[in-house]
Amino acid sequence: MRHLSRLSGGLRATLLGAVCLATSTLACAQSGASAASTQSYPNRPIRLLLGFAPGGGSDIVARLVARPLGERLGQNVIVENKPGAGGNIAAEQAAKATPDGYTLVLLPSGHASNAAMKKSLPFNPVDDYAWISTVTTYPLALVVAPDSPIQSFGDFITRAKAAPNTLTYSSVGVGTAMHLVGEWILSEANVTAVHVPFKGGTAPLGELLAGRVNVMIDTMTSTATLLKEQRVRALAVTAPKGGSPIAGVPTVADTLPNVVFESWLGIAAPAGTPPEIVAKLNEALRAVLAQPDIRQRLTDWGGSPQASTPAEFRGRVERDIASLRGVMRERKIEQE
Repeated sequence: MRHLSRLSGGLRATLLGAVCLATSTLACAQSGASAASTQSYPNRPIRLLLGFAPGGGSDIVARLVARPLGERLGQNVIVENKPGAGGNIAAEQAAKATPDGYTLVLLPSGHASNAAMKKSLPFNPVDDYAWISTVTTYPLALVVAPDSPIQSFGDFITRAKAAPNTLTYSSVGVGTAMHLVGEWILSEANVTAVHVPFKGGTAPLGELLAGRVNVMIDTMTSTATLLKEQRVRALAVTAPKGGSPIAGVPTVADTLPNVVFESWLGIAAPAGTPPEIVAKLNEALRAVLAQPDIRQRLTDWGGSPQASTPAEFRGRVERDIASLRGVMRERKIEQE
């Protein structure tokens, strides 16, 4: 451009005008191409990342919605299992993927407890995602062995007050939602009990039935079959007050109004995904979750079909992170 200074004023102006016109034309072409790409979305298969191994509850839900979602969109939605680090491997890959709508991730509520528990993560647990919609929600359940002397949730609180640090409760690990909600309950009830963490699997159930653990805290999706088979007995669930999915079983909030926690699974995309694509995905997912067969299967699995707006989903994640961090401060639980 500095060589233009050697040209006559008129010629220089003409050349500058041509450069500006070319630049403007290129920008318009790029904008037009982007708009056309958004309008034609999707025109190839979509990946749905999942941070857990095949066969688990999250995998079941991912595959349950992937097929009809693909049918709605006109392209296959392919579930890709990326297990490890409590789901953070898949979460990181999704956060760093190209924001074009062709990489999605099914995130669990453990995403929020990970964010609360970890000092640092290789991604921002809220801002690095375009939140599309929740898929299903389900409360945690406090269960005991069928022959347990603990007859009700109120009885559990009474016994814990009478004998501090005597009763035990299990979770699937330190810093998980089950652990933090357990501590939340103890804090609100002003009682103490001993936390017994496990790494998942059948160990918590075995210890409960053997009488070495008094109460097991787990998701409704994990305990629904056990309850139907009467292998365990429910004391309470962490659904909103009056919203227990189990007939005759109260919510924790009936006794401790502040304690409400619902686990969730939901679909997100990388931050920067065009709003039109987010809206299209949200609309398609809502249609899938309105299908009677999908709703029934999610209900049978122990959950509640739950579509949301992107803003509602983001708000849920933010509130869960804040609530769980508050529990950690109150109970002096150190971040990892």
